[in-house]
Amino acid sequence: MDFPADENSAPDLAILREEARKEGRRYSFEDVLLISEVVSTSSARKDYDDCTAKYGRYGIPVYLVVDPYAQEVVLHTQPTATGYIAAHIHKYGTGKLPVPLADGRTFTLDLDELPRPEPEADAR
Repeated sequence: MDFPADENSAPDLAILREEARKEGRRYSFEDVLLISEVVSTSSARKDYDDCTAKYGRYGIPVYLVVDPYAQEVVLHTQPTATGYIAAHIHKYGTGKLPVPLADGRTFTLDLDELPRPEPEADAR
């Protein structure tokens, strides 16, 4: 999916309004209901800090950070010009997390089925 945020990155998951229409090659931020990023060792600061500020500024209603290393999900809601007002942590292995979307639908994230970190290669 082409994304309006910036040229060199796209979110790991985005949920759009059902009636979303491309504007040229991209979607409008108004059509984005949820964005999720999966943290990797190289992207942790970006996913937690930069993207939280960016997606909040663009008014994305829900931003989910999936962190396989901490084995938790951070659910950000109530976007502001500098990030999000609310951030709730949900631990892996605690069942299904229903996430209400702005268009009335519900996205359900199964916290029992999330990615775990790859075992590190034997460093010798």
